[in-house]
Amino acid sequence: MSPELARAKDLVGRAKRILAFTGAGISTGSGIPDFRGEKGLWKSRRPVLFQDFMASEEARIEHWDYKLDGYEAFRDAKPNAAHKALVELEKQGRLALLVTQNIDGLHQDAGHKPENVVELHGTNRLIRCLSCGKESEPAAAFAVFRKTRRCPTCECGGFLKPATVSFGQAMPQEPLGRALRAAKEADLVLAMGSTLEVEPASSVPLAAAKRGTPYVILNLGPTAHDRRATVKVDGDVVSILPGLVSR
Repeated sequence: MSPELARAKDLVGRAKRILAFTGAGISTGSGIPDFRGEKGLWKSRRPVLFQDFMASEEARIEHWDYKLDGYEAFRDAKPNAAHKALVELEKQGRLALLVTQNIDGLHQDAGHKPENVVELHGTNRLIRCLSCGKESEPAAAFAVFRKTRRCPTCECGGFLKPATVSFGQAMPQEPLGRALRAAKEADLVLAMGSTLEVEPASSVPLAAAKRGTPYVILNLGPTAHDRRATVKVDGDVVSILPGLVSR
């Protein structure tokens, strides 16, 4: 065991109110590609900005085509050992809150109580009307898009969009506020599988670190917060996390 890993395990083992923060790197082991990695989704296509989605049918089609590209991978993915390790932390009664940038729903599938998970960037598990706010299951909307190659619309006439937060779209303040409140109360922050570059999501673990809360980062490769970390463990989350949280 490396000195960094031993230090991280000691900190996690002593903590009683852990704020867990996860990014795409925790789900790559479930077959869901990340965004910025060597084989990341953004190597082949760029995300559609929210204002472009609202203004242009061409942009709406591009967004739906992008979502259709990954629909089956997201639909069929199963939780991996890292997801299950965080459930174990919850069962131990030491997980204050799980805050995720991910939109795959795998934390809930792994067994977390829904009220213990905050999805800052929304979810691919639902479709939302941008006019009336009605939510529905994705299958029917994707079937319409496959058939028509047009942006699906709601009964009210509004545009339908997967219930995720796009670039340029305002992040809902309630989930972010809840995450920041948890950062004030945590006695340890454990960030996993994230480059910690996307704002305002990455402000959540940073808020705790600025208060002097011990900050453990587990990620394959550098992150924007490495200098802020109490300890940084470089490696695969799926391989390392189960041993890190076991007692």
